[in-house]
Amino acid sequence: MLTFPLATVRDVIARGRADAEANGGFRNPYYGLRPGKDEQPGLWLVGDHGVYLLSNGKLVGGQKPLVVYAEECNPGTNDNWFEVKRRTFGGDDGVDFLDAGQLEAMMAASPNATHLRIVFADNTMQLILIGRD
Repeated sequence: MLTFPLATVRDVIARGRADAEANGGFRNPYYGLRPGKDEQPGLWLVGDHGVYLLSNGKLVGGQKPLVVYAEECNPGTNDNWFEVKRRTFGGDDGVDFLDAGQLEAMMAASPNATHLRIVFADNTMQLILIGRD
């Protein structure tokens, strides 16, 4: 499983929206191969060098998206990050889109939650909100 503090999840969503407003919309994670797919508010769960959430607003002129690593899979803080990535996200690189509206509804329905936990099982991914001190 992978864990993200909800404050950082909210930051990634907000940054994506701000970038989209300033730069004309949302980016497509499929590099133009699937136009019109997932070009909406949300964030991307990316697995490559670690696993992280990435803002999805369009960027211009060398701007960089907001990146927030999973607590368990940050190459800067966990020497075992590659094994964690392989066990959770898998050995290949990839991206999954998470809808901002759905995440915000989950967070609103769970006011005592502090973290987003993502659990991978077989061919499914579960999003769970948890409270942690």
